[in-house]
Amino acid sequence: MMQTQRVAIVGLGRVGSVFLDALLKQQGKALDIVAVAESSPTPGLAMAQSRGIPVLALPEILQRCAEIDIVFDLTGVATVRRELRDGLAATNNRHTVIAPESVAHLLWSLLAPGVDLPQVHAQSGY
Repeated sequence: MMQTQRVAIVGLGRVGSVFLDALLKQQGKALDIVAVAESSPTPGLAMAQSRGIPVLALPEILQRCAEIDIVFDLTGVATVRRELRDGLAATNNRHTVIAPESVAHLLWSLLAPGVDLPQVHAQSGY
C-alpha cells in the first residue's frame, strides 16, 4: 500500500487555485491536503473552505509542520519561502519538504498531461 503524503499549499492565487483543484481529485489516494494558506479571496480559498480544509496563516502552518510532509509554496514570493525555511530550521524540522513551483509544475505535468499550469510568477528557484 502506498504511503499517504500529507500536504499543505501556501498561496492559492491563479497557480495555487488550479493546483489545488487537481490535487483534490487525488485526495485520499496518495495524498491528504491538511491545510492551506491564503489571505486574499480567491477561487482556491473558496474551494478549500467548501471542502473543510483548514485555512491557516503561515505561522500556523509552521506550527503544524510536524504533521505535514510537503509544503507547496506557490506564492512566487521570496520572503515567504525564506520564512518557511527559517521556520522549519528554528524548530529543527528535518521531515517537512518545501516544494517550490518547479516541483508543482513537474507534478502537474503528471496529473494533467497536455494542460499548462498558469505561468504567472518569475522563476525563483528554491
